Amino acid sequence: MPTQEGKARIIVGMGTCGLAAGARDLYTFLRREVARRRLDAEVKPVGCIGMCENEVLVDVQLPGESRVTYGNMDVERARRVLEELLEGGRAVEEWVVGIIDDEAHPYRDLPFYRKQERFVLARSGFIDPNSIDDYLSREGYRALKRVLEEMGPEEVVEVIKTSGLRGRGGAGFPTGTKWELCRKAPGHPKYIICNADEGDPGAFMDRTILEGDPHAVLEGMVIGAYAIGASMGYIYIRAEYPLAIERLEKAIVAARRRGFLGDDILGSGLSFDVRIKKGAGAFVCGEETALMSSIEGGRGMPRPRPPYPAERGLWGKPTNINNVETWANVPLIIRRGAEWYRRVGTAGSTGTKVFAMTGKVANTGLVEVPMGITLREIIYDIGGGIKGDVPFKAVQIGGPSGGCLPEEMLDTPIDYDSLTEAGAMMGSGGMVVMDETSCMVDIARFFTRFNHNESCAKCTPCREGTLRMMEILDRIVAGEGTREDLDRLEELGEVLQKTSLCGLGQTAPNPVLSTLRYFREEYLEHVEGHCRAGVCEGLSGGRAQKEVRGG
Repeated sequence: MPTQEGKARIIVGMGTCGLAAGARDLYTFLRREVARRRLDAEVKPVGCIGMCENEVLVDVQLPGESRVTYGNMDVERARRVLEELLEGGRAVEEWVVGIIDDEAHPYRDLPFYRKQERFVLARSGFIDPNSIDDYLSREGYRALKRVLEEMGPEEVVEVIKTSGLRGRGGAGFPTGTKWELCRKAPGHPKYIICNADEGDPGAFMDRTILEGDPHAVLEGMVIGAYAIGASMGYIYIRAEYPLAIERLEKAIVAARRRGFLGDDILGSGLSFDVRIKKGAGAFVCGEETALMSSIEGGRGMPRPRPPYPAERGLWGKPTNINNVETWANVPLIIRRGAEWYRRVGTAGSTGTKVFAMTGKVANTGLVEVPMGITLREIIYDIGGGIKGDVPFKAVQIGGPSGGCLPEEMLDTPIDYDSLTEAGAMMGSGGMVVMDETSCMVDIARFFTRFNHNESCAKCTPCREGTLRMMEILDRIVAGEGTREDLDRLEELGEVLQKTSLCGLGQTAPNPVLSTLRYFREEYLEHVEGHCRAGVCEGLSGGRAQKEVRGG
């Protein structure tokens, strides 16, 4: 969108991905050069826009012109871009990755964005996450004002129910129903929690939302507090997310100063505040009862359910828990309406879903797609397919609790029910793409080891079952497995699913069961002493192929 002001804008992507690629030094250089040359320009930091493969991203927008995005920038490239612009207003075409003339549909000429629908990520990459004024200039806190001025709590709950929004943290429970249960539960005070304990390997959806648009999450939480009748909220976030924490802290302070948090919010009589609780990185604390135990100062261990948190949660009081992406959807639904939201997605899975796409895919990054899109469309149309000439093998979806799906399942639509039927799960949105160089038995062992190490050890099925599964997989990759071991893995997996105390143990067998279902021949080859991918050194083909690849 062309600027209407006389000032040029230089915009630097400063999410974690950008900073890892050198954005901080580049930002400092650009600010210094603008001041030294006395240019009529502002240098602005923004969050991740999704194209992590091309970081550091720098946008230049001259007055009255479209926004030009340069990729893989460093100080020397930025120096040349500035010089070309000063001398003749010319872009350095060789580094241009795209042009934005419509913020609602950025880079519409790029395949990476063509099939995306940016709901939750609409502001990320466009606003300074440290500026509440930037948020306000793009409809920020309008939904909260509307709720407090025009809607009753029951009406808000009904809108969320009608929208069909389901929890984006993995289980997919209907959000409006969850709110209603907590609202009707006896007991005060009531609490709400934002679960930002994103622990899946390869997942960075929640972190990126908080780094790029923290006020959207806060606004969603205040609306939820009004609807449920809560007076206090907590954001439970892993301490390994320092940038997200820093930007959240600044957003909370700014929201309090402007009257969007604290006592008598916007003169409505609603009093609600938010605190940040840093987690120590325990994967099990993504489970809501373990998370609450951690907030209370105890060890992060799950509790038997029922009673559910809506009835007896934090300190024994009614509590509602949703994850980052769920809360960020709430203001959008209130502003645009439930029916507008339902127009995207499927009947049972409305709206969009944010995925972190990593692994052997050509274009790694963050994508937001309509529910119902297929895995093939995400991996090939958006992700650009597999790197190099190596064939696709599998996609791990749903994190360590998800499943590995083969090529014949690529036309599976992305919705809660279809993925569960396929042996995977939506999860929070991690998606790891694998090619033929991946050994599916070794992949199953990796995720089983992760789940065992992250088990809180409270219940016997999870504590002992994941250990036994890991021991069997260790034997198989060492060339000491038997066909009977495959049956034992399936039996153990079923026991864990049926008897574990919490979701970690109940879903821990998914990587093993899904690979047994779709890649059983690889297990049989391992039992016979061969690893086709050349990964398992104890088997024929393993060490030799690894040496060829330079391993």
